[in-house]
Amino acid sequence: MNNRTSFETRRAIRNGQLQPIAGPAWDDDVVVAQATYDAASSVRLSNVANIAAIQVGSLVTGNGVGREVYVRSVDIAASQITLSQQLFDAEGTQQFTFTRFKYLMDFSGFDKMSDLVLDQLELRCDGVCSAILLAPQGLLFQIHDCQFIRPKDRGVSSPGDGCQGMVIDRCNFESDESDIPTQLRKSMCYNSNANDVKIRNNRAARFRHFGVMNGGQSIIANNHWFNGDDQASGVRLGGLILTKPNCATTVTGNYIDNNFIEWTDEHDATPDVSGYSFGGLSITGNVFLAIDVQASFRWIVIKPYGVGHYINGLNVQGNIFRTFSGTIERVEMIDTTYADLDQSRMRNIIFEGNAFNGVSNPTRNPHIDVHVQSSPDQTWTVDTQNYLPFDGHARTIDALVPIFAVRNAARDAVFANPYVSPRQGANDDEFRVLWPEPVTGQVRFSVRMDNPA
Repeated sequence: MNNRTSFETRRAIRNGQLQPIAGPAWDDDVVVAQATYDAASSVRLSNVANIAAIQVGSLVTGNGVGREVYVRSVDIAASQITLSQQLFDAEGTQQFTFTRFKYLMDFSGFDKMSDLVLDQLELRCDGVCSAILLAPQGLLFQIHDCQFIRPKDRGVSSPGDGCQGMVIDRCNFESDESDIPTQLRKSMCYNSNANDVKIRNNRAARFRHFGVMNGGQSIIANNHWFNGDDQASGVRLGGLILTKPNCATTVTGNYIDNNFIEWTDEHDATPDVSGYSFGGLSITGNVFLAIDVQASFRWIVIKPYGVGHYINGLNVQGNIFRTFSGTIERVEMIDTTYADLDQSRMRNIIFEGNAFNGVSNPTRNPHIDVHVQSSPDQTWTVDTQNYLPFDGHARTIDALVPIFAVRNAARDAVFANPYVSPRQGANDDEFRVLWPEPVTGQVRFSVRMDNPA
């Protein structure tokens, strides 16, 4: 409709099939143009060359540009573009590529679209086009019981805040790239930039990514996304990408198959830590599966793009981690491509009640175990044996209880109360128990890599 710029009353589109007729009209529009970026104007490109050829909804790529950054608006008179996200390392002037996919349902011509419901539609893209492009602004875009069949590039794209409160529920996403190795794929199911998104009860098969999400307060529940391939010891990529460090998000009851949760700050123009760092994420009751993967594969990956970051609030409980046709070293890691996390500032991290099968080093925090001292020593050195998550330090000893009598060299019982010295050893993953005299015995301990208070 060319007489309206916005719709904000409820509308529903139900029970139909959309299918493209293959032809050049569906080809991507690609513009390569020079532009200038300043982190002080964090979602703006200025002095954009050939700006009249760049369309709203174009995907932006270039040096220092994170995943799923789109053109939100174009100001031709001012030669400025407003972006959907900030750029993590693009200060100065460079060439950017603007790729405009073509969509079966394109709402980018509206300034705002709210309360639209798509229900029981078959979006049969057939590898010719993408499926849905949202408006730059809007609330409560809802997609229920829809079939996304072989989208060429994207299932649902959000070029702005039109995804605020978006619901994608009970949908099926079938890839056009099932037969090629994971690392060569380019298609994905959805992205979101705004808050309060609900992704529930969906199934997605063999895309590059399931979703890239920046907003907070999101719920990802009861989905099954599998991104593997038929390669021996194949490469696996992030399935769910969370790009807001303090995301206040729950990932619950999902089946996460041959991919991992990747948590980054790639949509931050000043990625060095300021204010909140990584935190507010709950990963509970999920099934994690991997088949024929490399031993270095991990299911939970944190990738800081700036220095000084740490974790304050991560709950990983009641999950099942299972491999077939091979064993992996552990389930979690820090990707230090750009920076590491500050182990001295870790707080409120729980890894508890998880099941591990085919994992060489299970993860626990707190780590509860028994240390046996067979020969008399005044200083007992306790090794946490790689149980603490993220190569964590033995920072906090919550409990230390002798089992049976602690005895000295004369075999007399010693009733002294020892003290502990945390963060010992070359990797700070040991702690020491110090007694007033050399003794033998056993102690049950509880040690953490964080400060729980």
